[in-house]
Amino acid sequence: MKKFIAIAGNIGVGKSTLVTMLCKQFEWEAFYEPVGDNPYLADFYADMDAWSFHSQIFFLSRRLRSHYQLSQHPTSVVQDRSVYEDAEIFAQNLYRQGHITERDYKTYRELYETVIQTLPSPDLVIYLRASVYTLMTRITQRGRDYEQGITPEYLQGLNDLYEDWISNFVLCPVLAVPADELDYVAHSGHLDLIISKIREKLNGKDEVVFESEEVARAAGD
Repeated sequence: MKKFIAIAGNIGVGKSTLVTMLCKQFEWEAFYEPVGDNPYLADFYADMDAWSFHSQIFFLSRRLRSHYQLSQHPTSVVQDRSVYEDAEIFAQNLYRQGHITERDYKTYRELYETVIQTLPSPDLVIYLRASVYTLMTRITQRGRDYEQGITPEYLQGLNDLYEDWISNFVLCPVLAVPADELDYVAHSGHLDLIISKIREKLNGKDEVVFESEEVARAAGD
């Protein structure tokens, strides 16, 4: 049976890398987060208070359309970042920072919640959980110029929102991956362990966790 998998997690946690690795392993099709096609971005960065709402509506509309298309895709797919994160993490963060007014945020949430109820859910959300230290280290290592201004405080705020969201998420099964302990780039055994846990979740096992002993053993590849 075809599967629809979404990979969620903070900036720098390694979503795109895991998408690539899983698609190679399972022979699934990868769909990566589009970059740079938002016509509001230049205005947004120039005046966040004026343009945050417009920018987030654009991102949401694109992500909702992509989510629906992937749910109807004839083969198994893995998505880099879910539609849920647009609303639950990034739009909410802009609202908390005061860049989106309460009136606009209520309109945004009403639209999001109404449409989400009509969309098929993924078969699995893989949530990559990492500390701010790990995120900052990986952001520095990959060296993207536009990410170098990201602060630990900003990442911690997003992490808090991620934890609030994932602890209340019930639309589909979730596999939480401890990305501080699992380096699936450096250790093939860590990737194998993640793959085995994914199979367990897709086969219907409810409680799937990464025990510290098996994580340690997996690093001995």
